[in-house]
This record gives sequence, C-alpha cells and structure tokens, in this order.
Amino acid sequence: MSTDNTEEVEKTEEKVEETPKKEAPPAEDYKAKYLYALAEMENMKKRFEREKEGLLKFGNEKLLSSLVKVVDDLDRSLDHFGEDMSHGKVKEGIEMVRKHFMDILEKNGLKVVESLGKVFDPHFHEAVAHQAKEGTEDGEIIVEYQKGFTLNDRLLRPAKVVIAKNN
Repeated sequence: MSTDNTEEVEKTEEKVEETPKKEAPPAEDYKAKYLYALAEMENMKKRFEREKEGLLKFGNEKLLSSLVKVVDDLDRSLDHFGEDMSHGKVKEGIEMVRKHFMDILEKNGLKVVESLGKVFDPHFHEAVAHQAKEGTEDGEIIVEYQKGFTLNDRLLRPAKVVIAKNN
C-alpha cells in the first residue's frame, strides 16, 4: 500500500506543478482600489452633509405646519371683532400676540404666501372657486380663504383662493 500512496503523492505534486501560479496583483490595482474607496468616502461625507442641512432646515416642518393653524385661529378671532370698538383692548392684545407669534415663526423660516391681487400660481395657490369680477384680469386672485405658507422657500401649505374668470 505504501507504493500506492507514493504514486498518489507524485501525481498530486505533478498537478500542483502544472497549475499556473497566481501572480500577486500589481500595485496599480491596489492604488486604483484605494482611490475608488477614497472617492466613495468623499461622496458619503458630502451626502451626509446635505442630509444634515436638510434636517436642520426642514426638520421642524411638522411642528410649524401645526402652528400655522394657531395663526389661522388668531386671524379668525381678529376678523370676528371687525370694527367693534367695545372690545378694543382685547383685540389689541390678540393683535400683539399674533404679531409676536408670526415674528417667531418668521425667524424659523416661515413666510406668508402673498396672494390677493396676484396672478394664480398653482405652485403656491389652490383654487377653490372661479368668480366673475369687473376690473380684474382672468387668473387674478380676488379672495383668499386661507393663507398659504412657505418654509425656507419650500411650500408648506398652499393658499386657498378664488380667482377671477370674466369670460
């Protein structure tokens, strides 16, 4: 049996000698892989930085969206007083609270979408009705039912408006 084992060992050695030896990859391959990994890391850093900026800029969007409803309530309460002077101090107090509240929201990037007298823009306005009105152009906003808001130049809520249609 030992001769059989010797023959097997010799055959295995011959096969090992016949198989081509793998050459070590040249240094250029390592350099290319290194440069690729380096570029990938730079791209990841830039992407993470953009995501971080987006979170800082728009992370409070949900909160501000909810607070906009408080501004609507303050506006409605002021509209309720109208020109009635009997509650002058209460109305004045609500106006002060609304102004202070809007100042805080504006410092956080919130802006009111100007609508009345402007031309309808579907990117910032939502038309709820058409109405004929003399002295206006077609597509001009004549009534604003609800104010629209942008957060850092991105639409938070469109203004709900009525537009003129004279044809």
